[in-house]
Amino acid sequence: MHAEKEKAGFICVKDTIDGAYPSLVLGINAARQGMDSKIFYSFMGLNLVMEGGFDRAKFFPPGAMGAIPGMTTLATGMMKRKIEKANIPSLADLQEMAQIEGVELIACKMTVDMMEIDESKLIEGVTVWTAEDFLGYSKECKICLFT
Repeated sequence: MHAEKEKAGFICVKDTIDGAYPSLVLGINAARQGMDSKIFYSFMGLNLVMEGGFDRAKFFPPGAMGAIPGMTTLATGMMKRKIEKANIPSLADLQEMAQIEGVELIACKMTVDMMEIDESKLIEGVTVWTAEDFLGYSKECKICLFT
């Protein structure tokens, strides 16, 4: 008889660069520590697990800077260059790493239905769970974070 793996769950509701990185980095690190790791994508976060979603993520500067036309495009480019300079993988590469390392990416059923998303548009390997499904899993989690 073997001991059951500790479990970790992460919830991602933003489709921005700063919204996407934490759940992927934490999910990968939980898997690397031998945990069963799942990321639950809901509301705008669901855009990330649509085909090309991680490539479309943008960075929105906080405060008044974000209201200036064109600033989001400029800030997104600057942030992507900083990420590359720091040798941090792109979001698309991290998503691939996460799946290779066994992190399960899960789409929220309510959001899929509400946004009328064709499930065939989800990236390969993404499963769809209800909130009840995720809560059942999260009750057993040693770590469960809203990122």
